Amino acid sequence: MSDLQRMEIFDCISVVARPLHDFGDEFMSDEATAAIGLSAGFAPGRGFYCRGRFGVLGEAPASVVQAVQGFLGPHLATAGWLAGRPVMPAEEAAACYGQAVRTWGRAHIPGDVDVEHFNHLAQQLIDAADADALPLFAGWRAQPCPGDDPVGAAMQRVHVLREHRGACHLAAVRLCGLSAQAAMVINLGVEQAAHYGWHEPRAVAATQVPLLQRAEQLTDEMQAPLYAALTDRQRTEFARLVNALTACRVA
Repeated sequence: MSDLQRMEIFDCISVVARPLHDFGDEFMSDEATAAIGLSAGFAPGRGFYCRGRFGVLGEAPASVVQAVQGFLGPHLATAGWLAGRPVMPAEEAAACYGQAVRTWGRAHIPGDVDVEHFNHLAQQLIDAADADALPLFAGWRAQPCPGDDPVGAAMQRVHVLREHRGACHLAAVRLCGLSAQAAMVINLGVEQAAHYGWHEPRAVAATQVPLLQRAEQLTDEMQAPLYAALTDRQRTEFARLVNALTACRVA
């Protein structure tokens, strides 16, 4: 087998983690996604995002939602969750958000991508995951994924895999001794951390930067069992498909 046909576990994770994350980010921040929330009855703001994305947790108190999601500032997550509560039950909101995920995928995944093959490999990864201590991932994995919409289903699987890495990363950040706020400041800067709901965030000491680097390594290690479920050849194929599927993302 040639080198192009072989891909080690951590090489594959390194190649696919950022595209999967960024493609999901683009869905979440797109005005078209917000418009679906508005048409469903949510007011402008974070209500649809919070109620929809975290609705898989059920009718949880806002403090529980904040503890599970971690990286958004407490006020932003709480305000969004509470604003969305009168619109529809959590289970309905999650289903509506899932529909928005699939709609966005149909509009943005290139037509020449072999989504059937992607879905097969992505589902192998999702099925291989241990969801212990990862409730947001577990909730999204449990959401129905339609069999008659392969492109939309591909985007939903992108979202589920993104939730897995995000949940692993939150655990890794805390294990390394960082707060979620500090991790956001290191990763995005003070201004962007404020945009994500952290109140008057401050610059982080340079000595803490290596802790986030260690957290990234731990996140990779926590994801390794998923990618061990694929062969070398399958990992190569999956990396190629992720690159093709997310080709329209902003660099």
